[in-house]
Amino acid sequence: MSDRKRSTALALASALAGSAVLLAAPAAHADVVDVEYKCQTPIGDKSAVSPIDIKAVKEGDGYRLTMSFQKGVSSSPIELGKGAMNPSAVIMAGGAEQASIPVSGAPNAEAAPANTPIKISDLSGTYTPKKSGKVTFTAGVLTIKAMGTTTTCTPGNSPKPSLELDVTAAAGAAASDATLPQTGPADSALAFGTLGATVALSGAAGMLWLTRRGRRVRHTPS
Repeated sequence: MSDRKRSTALALASALAGSAVLLAAPAAHADVVDVEYKCQTPIGDKSAVSPIDIKAVKEGDGYRLTMSFQKGVSSSPIELGKGAMNPSAVIMAGGAEQASIPVSGAPNAEAAPANTPIKISDLSGTYTPKKSGKVTFTAGVLTIKAMGTTTTCTPGNSPKPSLELDVTAAAGAAASDATLPQTGPADSALAFGTLGATVALSGAAGMLWLTRRGRRVRHTPS
């Protein structure tokens, strides 16, 4: 085969391979959505609007979700030193599957001046689909911990999804949704602590069972 024909064949193969990758990639639709946060802070109720962007990158059977804030949504009456603020949030999944996905980010890389909107780092977390179909991702409750205080910011404008993605359930995924049911903003505010609460409850239940079992053994007649 001549060099020219070989080059043409390689170019055609590359083009076909690229087409195959595009066809295999999941269909996605993303928007930057304005989210109006209502924040309960140590110094009173505050509100602010920030455009929110949510992106997804395929990782194994799941997706790495990244939530980006284009504006700060809270401020502090005193300067926050470097690393003093720890942000986390919940991304709400809807559509083919209802779920809440906890995301977290790095502490503030620079000191935040007093009474100045705080820049929130990108928040990331992993989502593994249990059901196949179109799934939407919407900004949920934002939690900011700093200087021993906690600020909770809840979306107050029923924002639309920032991302819609065609997903395929992971191999061996459970058919049922293991996420606690969401009945309102109060439930959403507690979503980030669901995992820790579940572990604590499980531990308490195990201790109670052992205690009762021990009592039955002690009262068994000889």
